[in-house]
Amino acid sequence: MTNQTYFAIYTLIEPKGSKSYRHIYFTSFLLLYGLILLMNIWLSVVIVLERALHEPMYIFLCNLCVNYLYGAAGFYPKFLHDLILDSYVIPSFMCSLQAFVIYSSAMCECTTLAVMAYDRHVAICQPLGYHSKLTKNTCSILLLFCWTVPFICMFIGVVLLNRLAVCKYHIDKLYCDNWSIVKLSCESVDINNLMALIVLLFYICLTALIILSYIKLIVACKASLENRRKFWQTCVPHLFSIMNCSFTVFFDAMYSRYGSSNVPESVYVVFALLLLILPPLFNPLVYVLKLKEIRKRSLKLCVNTVS
Repeated sequence: MTNQTYFAIYTLIEPKGSKSYRHIYFTSFLLLYGLILLMNIWLSVVIVLERALHEPMYIFLCNLCVNYLYGAAGFYPKFLHDLILDSYVIPSFMCSLQAFVIYSSAMCECTTLAVMAYDRHVAICQPLGYHSKLTKNTCSILLLFCWTVPFICMFIGVVLLNRLAVCKYHIDKLYCDNWSIVKLSCESVDINNLMALIVLLFYICLTALIILSYIKLIVACKASLENRRKFWQTCVPHLFSIMNCSFTVFFDAMYSRYGSSNVPESVYVVFALLLLILPPLFNPLVYVLKLKEIRKRSLKLCVNTVS
């Protein structure tokens, strides 16, 4: 008897009309992935190359773009491969890896936005102490925090997933996520639920800190015209990013756990994809359009590249 490693094969949901329109889907998602790569790589390159942008706010923005590239890599290549072959299956180990990448990216986005909220709070409410508080060492620690917490949470989540025996093999999504895999199990998932609750409480606390920081920011803006100018220029795109992230993550989490069979499949598929489309595509665009320094340096680099 030879020793062999057995990997279950999961089936993913098939896009509606994929038999007839898979080439259209493939072209659309390839274009979408290309735009995400272009927007985030371009913004990251601008920040890295321009010394004037080597400030904490722009460093955290660069980290956000790198995270979007990381998260997009967890979904788009696999989905484009499925569309080409018209085969929506995934081995269990690849499913766990995909869930790890996509959801550690979503968590990293939340932690990065929390760090960016802290940066704006110090810059506007405590401008004289900004550079003494946000030193290179402090920024390095905050960046480490942005990545370490999501990786630890997802690593524990994947370990808890792999201990479960599954008795079903179909995932009602175009990609894998922890809760969809948990629902395939025929064992008790109390420990998985407890871990999910701990992670949820942690991110609720982060959200509360963001709200508190913006309350203080609004109070500070009432007392100063300069603070209002800073708020309008730097905080509005950040607020857009927070709302974008909150909407997509909340909908994905609520429907994954409490989704109704009465909702049309096509509607669910579209909304499930918002997590992988809206933040990585529109958040960098908003920062480019709204932040004067980013816009100016981007145009300069673009002109230099063309010439």
